[in-house]
Amino acid sequence: MIVASLAAVVLVADQSVKHLTIENLPKHEAVPVLGEFLQLYYIRNSGAAFSIGAEVTWIFTIAMAVVAGIIVWKAFQVHSRLWAVVLGCLLGGVLGNLTDRVLREPGFAVGHVVDMISMPWMLPAIFNVADIFIVSGMISVALLVVFGLRLDGTRERDHAQSADDATQNGHEGAAASAEI
Repeated sequence: MIVASLAAVVLVADQSVKHLTIENLPKHEAVPVLGEFLQLYYIRNSGAAFSIGAEVTWIFTIAMAVVAGIIVWKAFQVHSRLWAVVLGCLLGGVLGNLTDRVLREPGFAVGHVVDMISMPWMLPAIFNVADIFIVSGMISVALLVVFGLRLDGTRERDHAQSADDATQNGHEGAAASAEI
């Protein structure tokens, strides 16, 4: 439930901001929010980050659909609230951009993603709400893996310790049987 609920909230937030962008912002014109620190800049991106791969948009559509499917599949294995939150936010971001690829112009599977957030002082990219959740989600997944938190909520070191204990107990039991 956590994964599905968060994915829905992120998807709605992303698509709402994109709708407001399309309805209210001029295309290709910076609108300062916090001077040079944060600007709104409405563009439609046919490619991936930095418009890479603009001529093969359909590949991104397939990749996002596969990633969404994997996240949904993994969601059924999750027993950790932290993993559920991370996967829900990541799924919502993926679905936000996938929705653009499927439903926006120029057509099915090749639609252009609506981007509008610009922080020119930090990087020359223009991104959207879905991108924020995708990047944050991937960083969070990496951190959870590095810190050894498994999908079931246990820690990797706890599993290793349990395996060592079982192996040790098995050897002790075998040694006691050999003495008899």
